[in-house]
Amino acid sequence: MDRQDIIDHLLDHYETPRYHGTLAGADVVMPGGHPDCGDVVTIYLKVDTTGQFIEGLAFEGEGCSVSQAAASILAEMLQGAPLTRVDELEFTEMIDTLGRDVVKSRQRCATLALGTLKAAVAHYRKAQQREQALTDG
Repeated sequence: MDRQDIIDHLLDHYETPRYHGTLAGADVVMPGGHPDCGDVVTIYLKVDTTGQFIEGLAFEGEGCSVSQAAASILAEMLQGAPLTRVDELEFTEMIDTLGRDVVKSRQRCATLALGTLKAAVAHYRKAQQREQALTDG
C-alpha cells in the first residue's frame, strides 16, 4: 500500500471502528493508556474454554486517530487467534502493520492497544494459575 492508502485505512478504522464496545462475559477487562496525552483504551478479552484461543476481543477508548485505529485493527486481526500469537506479536510488527512511515512519530499511540492486550493476557494467565492452585491445593 502506498502512503495515502495506509492513511485511508487508518482513518477508516478510526471513523468506523471494528469490535468497539464492551464484551459481555469478558474474562478480563484491562484499562490502559497515556492520560497525559489523552489516549486511553480498555481491552475486553474472552478466552475459549480450552484457555488457548481468543473467543472475543473488543475495546473502548478515546484519543488520537492512531491509537484508536490501532485498537480496531488489532481486535480485527486477532479474533480467534491463539493467545500465543499475542505473545509473539512484537511492537515493531504492530507499527509495520499500521504503516511505519505514517505512525513513526506516534509509536506510543500505535502500540497502546497491543501493550494493553499483552497485559490482559498476562492477567488472564495469572488468574488461571491461581484458580488451578486453589483446585489442586
